Amino acid sequence: MAYWVLALVFFSFLVYYFQMLALRKKLKEKYESGFMPDISIIKPLKGLDDNLYENLVSFCKQDYQQYEILLSLEDYNDPAYKVAKIIKDKYPQKVKIVVDDSSKALNPKVRKLIAGYKESQYSCFLISDSNVYVEPDYLKKTAAALSDNVGVVTNLIVGVREKTLGAMLENLQINTFIVLGTCFLDVFLKIPCTIGKSMLMKKKDFEEIGGFDAISDVLAEDYMIGKLMYEKGKKVVLSNYIIQNVNEYWSIKRFFNRHTRWSKMRWKIGGPKYFIEPITNPVFIALFLPILSNFTHLSVMAFFVALLIKISMDMRVYKMLNQKLNITLILAPIKDLLIGIIWFVPFVTSKVNWRGNLYVISKNTKLIEIKNKESVLKQGSF
Repeated sequence: MAYWVLALVFFSFLVYYFQMLALRKKLKEKYESGFMPDISIIKPLKGLDDNLYENLVSFCKQDYQQYEILLSLEDYNDPAYKVAKIIKDKYPQKVKIVVDDSSKALNPKVRKLIAGYKESQYSCFLISDSNVYVEPDYLKKTAAALSDNVGVVTNLIVGVREKTLGAMLENLQINTFIVLGTCFLDVFLKIPCTIGKSMLMKKKDFEEIGGFDAISDVLAEDYMIGKLMYEKGKKVVLSNYIIQNVNEYWSIKRFFNRHTRWSKMRWKIGGPKYFIEPITNPVFIALFLPILSNFTHLSVMAFFVALLIKISMDMRVYKMLNQKLNITLILAPIKDLLIGIIWFVPFVTSKVNWRGNLYVISKNTKLIEIKNKESVLKQGSF
């Protein structure tokens, strides 16, 4: 048996254990600034996300003194507009619909954020994705982490309500790799982590880092906001208030598209640091035990022991996040193997297809628009 691979597997599990410690430490943090500013919530909409109506309603039921919700779209014919109109009619005092396609930003999400920002009236604004569901104390608990020296407050996320195989794999990745990775970087390495599903900041601070001009043509706008705030001397707070990312009806193709895109982003952001990432995937490393040992009984047994250990550790993470244990955890090793394979994609192509927008990603996820879209689609290199 390849004992050096076995040593790597052991080290990978050790890293995973420290990630779990980071999550435990993060969950114990408390924020009591008493800061409760008026907030403009900007929600970019496109298409019918899973649970869209209930997601939007959850923001209209916040136990918070003063806030507004701006539902931003680029097209009246977008199916999300009908849902937005129902929400607007039900909560006319809180909700405003903005339809504007005038922005030239390459990032389609940022285009909608720009339109909503122009119509917002309060000194603080919160970027929130349409597939997020929150409890009534979300704004109060998130704002509690915002103070004078804090540039942006972001939140931990958990994937919920999976009903298809693609959604199961997606939520497993969110509830393990993403949650643990962000906590580890924040708690132990002090590297700012911003999650685009929820970002609260003061307009003054945002405009001081360049505003939308600084993020309009990058794919990872959340990363860039955190990076620029940190470089400006402002704190980036990863709040331990957990919000729900609703993923119900995902296809396998959508799972692959999402994570090949994210792997390309991490490669362009991290550079050489990207090569460290596989060490956080003990199952993928353990796969090489039988491969390099000619599938001896001992090496195969060691591989399956690694699978069982990883499943048990993932179960512990789910308990820490107060997520229900279910049969989908059996899929965790499959998800880890798929993610291990996806890790190699950035070395093959830098092209991305994001909601029909075709780009090449350069350093720091700077976007370069692909003009000849038909020839690129025929190549299928995404």
